[in-house]
Amino acid sequence: MSAPRIGVDIGGTKVDAVVLGDDDALLARHRMAVTRGAEGVIASACEAVAQVTADAGIQVTDAAGVGIGIPGAVRGGVVEHALNLDVERLALADVLRERWRVPVTVENDVNVAALGAWHLLGDGPSSVAYLNVGTGLAAGLILDGRLWRGGRGAAGEIGHISIDPAGPVGADGLPGGLETYASGSGMVQQWGHEGAAAVDVLAAARAGDARAQEIRAGLMHGVATAVRVLVLTLDVDRVMLGGGLTGLRYELLDGARRVIRGWEAASPFLGSLDMGARIVLAPHGEPIAAIGAAKLEVDRG
Repeated sequence: MSAPRIGVDIGGTKVDAVVLGDDDALLARHRMAVTRGAEGVIASACEAVAQVTADAGIQVTDAAGVGIGIPGAVRGGVVEHALNLDVERLALADVLRERWRVPVTVENDVNVAALGAWHLLGDGPSSVAYLNVGTGLAAGLILDGRLWRGGRGAAGEIGHISIDPAGPVGADGLPGGLETYASGSGMVQQWGHEGAAAVDVLAAARAGDARAQEIRAGLMHGVATAVRVLVLTLDVDRVMLGGGLTGLRYELLDGARRVIRGWEAASPFLGSLDMGARIVLAPHGEPIAAIGAAKLEVDRG
């Protein structure tokens, strides 16, 4: 029997913690609200791990290690610029390693979600992109069975790719970025109604508002374009759609595939790539990022 592994997904509003046992069996899961700020993040992680290990009937010191996914730039266990958590810089791995006395690995949240997606897809695909379509837009990448971060940790930041130089200026100050079209924050920015959320834009689109319908069409086109970028540059076997906007489920999946079919009808080369068939939705309700965090630095098979 191998030692259990603990995974923690720290997001802007919640902490999701799991304990994995033999054959990656889910022994326990605990979700709770996160407290912002450096001390709040540390306290939230400790509380979540204390509860999930109690539920699994183990001590944290029984674990082979703890993996943590968190927003922001992560290098050497140090988190920087996790703005939605009010964390500017935090040596999270060192702090938690000292408290728990077990190995602690910290990674960007989209990267651990990619790792979780790869494991959930089983032994078929060797290369997977997890496309997070939420408040922002970014991809986590597994290439030939390895998490790919890039030379400076920016691999998968495709939200900054401009697809229309005459398009709306995004939060990064550049016009027509993918994130402006295919993210909740970008949709709200285009909508321009103070205090609105992405769900309000989508509700207005369903009610027949022409501008909201245009923004929704831009969402489908943006997601399809993100898939096209990932397939043409990396030829990944699968692109798993995750994040808050995948609450649309098959409306989003079918909309992106419809755009892709239009491209394929015009281009035999694109038609030969079968891009639409490579897209899958993240399993609803699965703790994908927490599972990926638990599997950090562990090779499958």
